[in-house]
Amino acid sequence: MYIMNPLDPKEFRRQGHMIIDFLADYYQNVANYPVLSQVEPGYLAKLMPPFAPLNPEPIETILQDLQHQIIPGITHWQSPNYFAYFPSSGSTAGFLGEMLSTGLNVVGFNWMSSPAATELESTVMDWLGQALKLPKDFLFSGCGGGVVLGTTCEALLVTLVAARDKLLGQIGRENAGKLVVYVSDQTHCAVQKAAHIIGIDPENFRVIRTKRSTLFTLLPESLLSSVQKDVQNGLVPCYLCVTVGTTSTTAIDPLGPLCKVAKEYGMWVHVDAAYAGSACICPEFRHLIDGVEDADSFSLNAHKWFLTNLDCCCLWVKDPPSLIRSLSTHPVYLENNASESKQVVDYKDWQITLSRRFRALKVWLVLRSYGVANLRNFLRCHVEMAKTFEELVKQDKRFEIFVPRNLAVVLFRLLPSAVANIGNGRLQNGSVKIEDVANEINRRLLDSINGSGTVFMTHATVGGHLVIRCAIGATLTEKTNVIMAWKVVQEHADTILNNEIKSKFGIY
Repeated sequence: MYIMNPLDPKEFRRQGHMIIDFLADYYQNVANYPVLSQVEPGYLAKLMPPFAPLNPEPIETILQDLQHQIIPGITHWQSPNYFAYFPSSGSTAGFLGEMLSTGLNVVGFNWMSSPAATELESTVMDWLGQALKLPKDFLFSGCGGGVVLGTTCEALLVTLVAARDKLLGQIGRENAGKLVVYVSDQTHCAVQKAAHIIGIDPENFRVIRTKRSTLFTLLPESLLSSVQKDVQNGLVPCYLCVTVGTTSTTAIDPLGPLCKVAKEYGMWVHVDAAYAGSACICPEFRHLIDGVEDADSFSLNAHKWFLTNLDCCCLWVKDPPSLIRSLSTHPVYLENNASESKQVVDYKDWQITLSRRFRALKVWLVLRSYGVANLRNFLRCHVEMAKTFEELVKQDKRFEIFVPRNLAVVLFRLLPSAVANIGNGRLQNGSVKIEDVANEINRRLLDSINGSGTVFMTHATVGGHLVIRCAIGATLTEKTNVIMAWKVVQEHADTILNNEIKSKFGIY
């Protein structure tokens, strides 16, 4: 009987080199692929055999199938022409850190299970917190601390659990149905999911409206009005999520004034800076989180715009015992002298799951390989490229910048006036509003751009307006890619508008 060795060092070295070569070639040629995958739903099932192989197949054959079957179905987030959602910036250091983490394959749920995994994480979280100029209250060198989680969804869930339990410890668990969570209509939907998971009454989830005239930010007076109404009705304010760089418009909520309102009513304030937080290592952008000293927790996604391959969410809290009280478990099989000494961090008590990966290696390699100075320059380059795209949009009078640019995301659209003379008479007979036609044309424009495969952008619908988002942040993107992207937008706009006009006058 053949007994395989799944970790034969010689074969590991051979296949590992092949994988590295494959990925290096992929990055070298990624700009040649359609950015948005052009396959149809169900394409892969038609290419795959119906059953898993009974016998082993050579890595050479597997890589060939990867190239011909899998790559066509990938949307290429690392393409220099990727301008969708928020970036997922990768790097050599981020990849190597991930490779080391995977290769070492430690399960660092508590200090004893791998002391280096815990202590490196504590160290790099203080390093990064210092680069952000977070108050010492958030650092291990103060009385707080940081943890590396997978995503912001996890950070929101653990802080919301801690906020709930801390408050119920004061007012009694019988009052759980009175707790209220506050967000704006621009806050990430993950907060609502987290509130649902921990049992917040859906009727007590407050979504406060924002306006274009105030740049879709959550206003302190709007929050205060909502809170006062809830208190008058016998409800208990529990948790406020303040966003620094909202998903749709990259709006920056006024952190300091919102914290002031929240603290008057004893709420936990979490700052979700998933996208924009990375930029705050730059002195010129640090003001975006002014007021963070009055918050209870702060998180950013290093896998978005900090060259740290997915997944890597960095969460800092002022009061780690609040997390630990809510999330700790003490089974007999995890008992050990180090934990009982209370002199170590057991990160299992800072997160939902027990098992955890050695994600800190990625952050460590990124910080050491590039240094804070170069990371700042990397971020600044993307902001400058966004300024270039913004100026190009402004020069074409058919388009508008929908809201002023924040950092490296530009929101734009074809103006209603550009489509006022099209629509096959629907505007003239009053069957639709001009804004509806504008939304339809902008949607078609976006679909046409993405259908070309040349670039990939996404949209947002805010205040009833459909707008196109150009998010610059892919590691390989250069100014030439940004200029090319705008030319693609203009070309597709020309085609759509010309075809509409021809259709209106019966010219084919």
